[in-house]
Amino acid sequence: MPTSRRDFLKTSVLASSLLFVPKFLHALDAQGVQQLRNSNGKRLVVVQLGGGNDGLNMVVPFRNDLYYKARPTLGLKEQSGLLTLDKDLAFNPHMTQLKGLYDQGLVGVLNSVGYPNPDRSHFRSMDIWQSGSASDQYVTTGWLGRYLDSNCPGCQMPYNGLEVDDTLSLAMKGELRKGLALKNPEKFHQVTQNRFIKQVSGEKAGGSGSELDYLYKTLAETASSADYLYQTSKVYKSAITYPNTDFGKNLKTTAELINSGIESRVFYVSLTGFDTHVRQQEQQGKLLGDLSGGLGAFVEDLQKSGQLNDTLILVFSEFGRRVTQNASNGTDHGTANNVLLLGGGLRQKGILNDAPDLLNLDQGDLKYQLDFRSVYATVLRDWLGADDRAILGSEFSRLPGLV
Repeated sequence: MPTSRRDFLKTSVLASSLLFVPKFLHALDAQGVQQLRNSNGKRLVVVQLGGGNDGLNMVVPFRNDLYYKARPTLGLKEQSGLLTLDKDLAFNPHMTQLKGLYDQGLVGVLNSVGYPNPDRSHFRSMDIWQSGSASDQYVTTGWLGRYLDSNCPGCQMPYNGLEVDDTLSLAMKGELRKGLALKNPEKFHQVTQNRFIKQVSGEKAGGSGSELDYLYKTLAETASSADYLYQTSKVYKSAITYPNTDFGKNLKTTAELINSGIESRVFYVSLTGFDTHVRQQEQQGKLLGDLSGGLGAFVEDLQKSGQLNDTLILVFSEFGRRVTQNASNGTDHGTANNVLLLGGGLRQKGILNDAPDLLNLDQGDLKYQLDFRSVYATVLRDWLGADDRAILGSEFSRLPGLV
């Protein structure tokens, strides 16, 4: 072994973020790439709003007096520029691009999505949403990771899930297969060009099945995968103007990966900062503007490349906020919330269920009317063609005719 044990340990630290790479994700030959580009498989893009987005000030019940009674200064009034939808609901004034997509029939809004016995901890509730578990279950795999584990359509082709971030979320971790986290293909490729990683990844495994052999093999496959992603992503460079934010840049990277022909079935992107206990209007308004502008550019990019009809975008947050504003002109941790669906393949659009019932609350919080796992079951079975019951561990009512 040409490297010293000390250099090996250094390499292990440098490579620690790469060890979630599944063994079957190899660089493809030209024939494989062409097969992938000709695939008509559908894909899912999940957008996570971290911090607990206030759904009542994103999708505003502007004709409900109880809303304004609970939020005398925080409630958004119609004259403030609300973007009216259907069923006496309106988008936040900062969501102009999303309103445009709604008017094109590309958006579906689900109200009061949650789960029984809700947890108001950011970390625990996010784990519940990412794992697809009940509130009293502790699961170490994610719903999308278990999808990657399953014998899903297209599994005979080299594919995986990609998270455009520095770290991999629980949602993308399965028992056998895990998604790959990368900020962008070029930087990921640069990491694998580190001389220690290149040297170790070039080592041949001794066949003993040791942890050292596993590291050699994993690093070699990681370097191969990074090279494939980097080379293939050069095929398409977006000409669409995205917001100059991390979220906008991550969506641009996602669009370039999709439009380059990389046939990942699942993509994962996050926008954080929604824990609005203080001065919510300014903070949330900016974030919703970032969300709207980023998704507006992303959808335009996929429309121009002809990829939108095969792409479903799911936007969620770990919980909503309390109905009543607090003393700091913000809102505290709540329960049920909105889920947005976007795409060219939506068969039902607009407001998809009843507005939140502000007269029938649970200790000041919204009661959920739709279990989030019913949304997952619908996406898994009707969009991705997977066995939702096996992946979620139980059967949940699907939303008929949605996708």
